[in-house]
Amino acid sequence: MHLTVSSPVQSLADLQRVAATPLAEAMPWASTYDLIRASAQVHADRPALTFLATGQVGGASTTWTYGQLLQGIHQTANLLHSLGLQSTDVVAAMLPGGLAYHLALWGGEAAGIVQPLNPLLSEDKLVSLLRASGAQVLIAHGVDDDSQMRAKALRLQSQCPTLQTILLVNPEGGPLPQGDALPAGVQDFHATRALQVSDRLLSGRVFQATDIAAYFHTGGTTGAPKLARHSHGAQVFTAWANAQMQGFQASDVTINGYPLFHVAGVLPGALCSLAVGMHILIPTPSLFRNREVIANYWRLVAHHGCTLMSGVPTVLAALAAVPLAGADISRLRAVRTGAAPLPPELALRFEQAFGLQINESLGMTETAGLSTVAPPGLSAPAGCVGWPLPHARVRIVGLNSDGQATPQTLPVGEKGMVLYQGPNLFSGYLDAAETARSFTPDGWLITGDVGFVDAQGRLHLTGRAKDLIIRGGHNIDPKVIEDALGAHPAVELCAAVGAPDAYAGELPVAFASLKPGTQVSEQELLAFTAERVDEAPAKPKRITILERMPVTNVGKIYKPELRTLATGAVVQALVDQVYGASANETRPRVTAQGDLPVSVSLQRSGHADLDRELQALIAALPVKVQVISAN
Repeated sequence: MHLTVSSPVQSLADLQRVAATPLAEAMPWASTYDLIRASAQVHADRPALTFLATGQVGGASTTWTYGQLLQGIHQTANLLHSLGLQSTDVVAAMLPGGLAYHLALWGGEAAGIVQPLNPLLSEDKLVSLLRASGAQVLIAHGVDDDSQMRAKALRLQSQCPTLQTILLVNPEGGPLPQGDALPAGVQDFHATRALQVSDRLLSGRVFQATDIAAYFHTGGTTGAPKLARHSHGAQVFTAWANAQMQGFQASDVTINGYPLFHVAGVLPGALCSLAVGMHILIPTPSLFRNREVIANYWRLVAHHGCTLMSGVPTVLAALAAVPLAGADISRLRAVRTGAAPLPPELALRFEQAFGLQINESLGMTETAGLSTVAPPGLSAPAGCVGWPLPHARVRIVGLNSDGQATPQTLPVGEKGMVLYQGPNLFSGYLDAAETARSFTPDGWLITGDVGFVDAQGRLHLTGRAKDLIIRGGHNIDPKVIEDALGAHPAVELCAAVGAPDAYAGELPVAFASLKPGTQVSEQELLAFTAERVDEAPAKPKRITILERMPVTNVGKIYKPELRTLATGAVVQALVDQVYGASANETRPRVTAQGDLPVSVSLQRSGHADLDRELQALIAALPVKVQVISAN
């Protein structure tokens, strides 16, 4: 039995009809391997994956049919089995966008547990992740180029005692170049998999839905490794439920520009599509980070006949600035976004420029990439992320003064913490203590999102609990500021965060980047925003224009870096206050970089009294600021 869907959910009654079928009957696949194999058996000759070597329309490309993909999955799983990998062992993947990543993902899950790695992480972070998982095999980019992935992979082998084998991938698809001498424990991925049986799994593995399929790194890029465990059943449920909600068809064509080390690219972006026989385009190794892909996006959509599109709001904002220039995008029937709030102004701009309505979803690593969906055709305001998946539930509870969930369930329309239960809940983190902190005592996942449920049962998001700006005990939703600032015609992207304050705890400030060719002053933006924010405590104290908004590798605005900039500005103001017109060479130096703590370097200036005054003011701030003395 393969997955087929009639039409998207359009009402609560539709959703209830889908959920009326017992899950075991509606979803008979025990594993991602079973799901993809069922699809490949029906759609063997249809295109499954097309890799675009460049962002140019009509450029070089490589297409695999579903039959070829399944053969490659068999070969990859059999290769890993021949290396001694068992169902509870881990194979890590460190690759750019490309066809081989799908072999690593689905062949890896057919053989053991896959650990997708973000190749842009520091070497120390990658070592900590591999040690935490105990990975035995690493499938990695195998040629020397600007990415430095090959060299990094070979260094990782010597630092991770469990890492027995590295399989190097030639991105061209064939064996590595002749004469490429490989160290001990390193093999040529494509050359060795070509020797494997391609029509079945030699392991004879019998899958259980509770078997762990993958470890996903979550929780940011600092601190101890935080690995979320996905069961096969959770991933299959996400694919089935998403297809049901959105009415996916085998005739659909989509561009998946999400990185495949991120849950959005692996599950909503890939497995959901493969489950129904859809055609997925992979836009170059750099995906949506490739400027050529963004510049030619609408022409690529027209050329390949895309019917579905998806991207985080920052990507959609970039695409909104790209003119159609005659491209025929009439086959596009749905636009999907998630991972971050959709600015209402961006939704309006898309509809006016392209005649396309953007529908939102809510997902997180801990829910196998998806929790709620606003299906195509649903008319809803920005911030509405739709209904919970079939067989899943959402609950809204009150927040305490620290922004934490309470046991109080809130009525329809009242804003609070979003809790979730569903068949795609993750199997916990590797760290049991971290798992315990993520659930309520009665088993609901604490999502960290703030929102409300309307009378139709749809969830509306207003922000993240950790992003709330707490000013003197008053909780300020940053989205109120962001919606007001984002309505300015010159603003492309914006975000509001809390700047530390000795008296109020936090004060609201905002950052913005401008659309190309526009000009506006920070004071103009401040006045514009203040007029549109009703609550006096929420009116931002400062707006800073940035040439480039910091974003994660997935494309979400990276607020930790903005908080660092906000803290740096506060500390710099204290330096200016204390030292006045002192010569530049004797003034303390403030450093605010990335998401690191702000630091202040005191100079050998002889201003001991001023230094002490500054340190007292810094100590009163509710954040850690490192003070470095030159003495």
